[in-house]
Amino acid sequence: MAAINPYLIFNGNCEEAFLFYQSVFGGEFPYVGKFSDMPADAAGGGSISEEDKNRIMHISLPIGKDSILMGSDSNTANAVAFGSNVSISINAESRDEADKLFNGLSAGGSPFMPMSQTFWGAYFGMFVDKFGIHWMVNFDETPNK
Repeated sequence: MAAINPYLIFNGNCEEAFLFYQSVFGGEFPYVGKFSDMPADAAGGGSISEEDKNRIMHISLPIGKDSILMGSDSNTANAVAFGSNVSISINAESRDEADKLFNGLSAGGSPFMPMSQTFWGAYFGMFVDKFGIHWMVNFDETPNK
């Protein structure tokens, strides 16, 4: 079964917020990526502004046995409005499950990033469902050995 985790989006203070959450929950960040870490061809065809380069692209903090608090910053051109800054992130167990969840939950909604292979090695997509809830679907693929 897929795991569900909260995903929080900030307007430039994601790192500050996650350092605060870490001070409360403890633990270590398994991953912290900044927009400057993105390959040039992954920036949506445009370049990343100097102001956005030090913003958080993705951060995660395990907060319990089965929960991960995740987050990122918006870019300066697309500030997030509070109320729409929380997404439900689903980590699927297979590509098939990811497609089923994405297609089912996005029906009647607004997919804005179709399921596709990403530069960070995941199969990933995002949408807003027909009730206005933001979702992210992720499948972490592991290479065959």
